Amino acid sequence: MPERLVPGDTAPDFHLLDSAGREVGLKDFRGRETVVYFYPAAATPGCTKQACDFRDSLAALQAAGYDVVGISPDPVEKLAKFAAAEELSFPLLSDPDHAVAEEYAAWGEKKNYGRSYEGLIRSTVVVGPDGKVTMAQYNVRATGHVAKLRRDLKIDA
Repeated sequence: MPERLVPGDTAPDFHLLDSAGREVGLKDFRGRETVVYFYPAAATPGCTKQACDFRDSLAALQAAGYDVVGISPDPVEKLAKFAAAEELSFPLLSDPDHAVAEEYAAWGEKKNYGRSYEGLIRSTVVVGPDGKVTMAQYNVRATGHVAKLRRDLKIDA
């Protein structure tokens, strides 16, 4: 498993399909700050809460110069239903083989009720306009994460 990203690292490039089946790459966000967040599964309670928090904070994030993109192992069809149901207007990208999550160190060993397994580690990486990591947060909580991220980025809530 790759080392966790730290500020100053070059963010791994990616090309994934969004909820409409269009290819989206990190290069599409070059020149702007980009919040790349990894979540385990669309339409689950925690992931819905987190996505809706990003949706509700999107105007403030964009006004401060940040784009938002969510990445999960879900198929495009599930992402499309999730985006429509929750009125999400930022890109949701499908990483079914979790290759991008692995490059971002957002895939690895998890423990639940004493059982270990491989899975997606809820993580957020902020990529600067030059493609360098400016912030990386791993094992974040679904609830309250966006508010904490806004404080960490010094965006008024």
